[in-house]
Amino acid sequence: SRKLILMKKKIAIIGSGIAGLTVANLLKTNSDFEVMVYEKENTLSLDEGYGVQLSPNSISVLNKIGFGDIDNNNIFNPSKLNFYSNNNNKICDLDLKRFNVEPAKYTTLKRSTLIEFLKNKLFTNNIKFGKEVRRISRLKEKLLINFIDNTNDLVDFLIVSDGVFSKTKSVVENKIIRPRYKGSIAIRTVIKSPQEFNYESQNISLIMFSNAHIAIYPINKKNDLNLVCIIRQKFSQNFDIHSIIKKEILSQNSSLENLFKGSLKLWPIYVTKEPAKSIYDNLFYLGDAFYAFTPAMAQGASQSIEGASELFNLLSEGVEEIQNLYFKKRLEKTRLINSRSKLNYFSFHLSNPFMVQARNFILKKITKNEKFLDSYLGNIYQKI
Repeated sequence: SRKLILMKKKIAIIGSGIAGLTVANLLKTNSDFEVMVYEKENTLSLDEGYGVQLSPNSISVLNKIGFGDIDNNNIFNPSKLNFYSNNNNKICDLDLKRFNVEPAKYTTLKRSTLIEFLKNKLFTNNIKFGKEVRRISRLKEKLLINFIDNTNDLVDFLIVSDGVFSKTKSVVENKIIRPRYKGSIAIRTVIKSPQEFNYESQNISLIMFSNAHIAIYPINKKNDLNLVCIIRQKFSQNFDIHSIIKKEILSQNSSLENLFKGSLKLWPIYVTKEPAKSIYDNLFYLGDAFYAFTPAMAQGASQSIEGASELFNLLSEGVEEIQNLYFKKRLEKTRLINSRSKLNYFSFHLSNPFMVQARNFILKKITKNEKFLDSYLGNIYQKI
């Protein structure tokens, strides 16, 4: 595409999650841009938090902004994904090391560790808190952002990355845009230095149940493990965590009771409808504001980072029709991952004994089939 004449461009980012902070850090490496992150909360949430998995595709992006310097004790590099049936029998394992491209390795860590790393890489004058968008309007070629506190910012480009419940999206598009309930919940906890543990604490364990699955993985070198349990469940205003676990998990395997002894948090799972471009050609949606995935492929955080990299590259190149190019590439990758996430989600939750037996047999075959792994996972884990 034909290059445009570049003067210093002003870019605003709404939302300070993984997507927003990653693209801010990337943009900060290019002196052609002036960057500001706006966050509606008064602080960044750096609580203990739950874990995230980052495949090599996203680590290669983070390495460009100094991720290699992070304290090694606060991250982990699992080498295998172990598949288990609901009675703790190991079915097979998948070698994760085969997707590593030095120095980008499959990495697990606390979400709060990643957010803190990204925040610390930004200057404090690159982020403003307590800023909620009231209105967006076009002013000649630029976008005027009006905040609820009656301040304004006039920018060349606007990046909206305020999550699956993005209020800014409804403001921008001038219509109510809501995600839909997926029919599942996520229960999360951190297991501190487990004494009794039936799985490999140095690797990722995926335990498959009827209508549920559990993923457990290390999030640092201090023996802390993240547990996330996805259970199919009708929506309720008042979910009872313990009765759900007892009914849906412990009824299938009572020996797992110890996994749920700690502090438990429950989230209803929402996904967005088909992604759409903004009415403004200099406005881009990023991360969960672009699309929120079914949680069965652990690609949410990685795709936020990968999308940030794609957008940064297009903005840096100064090409025409940036929105169309960005949207086309993101949509293609989103559809690819979404179809595989849905297939995983279906196969992880099988209840018919014959189908479970067939699934386990197929899993044993495909986890050792290099051609299949390269086409099913390699072009997602490695391709940027």
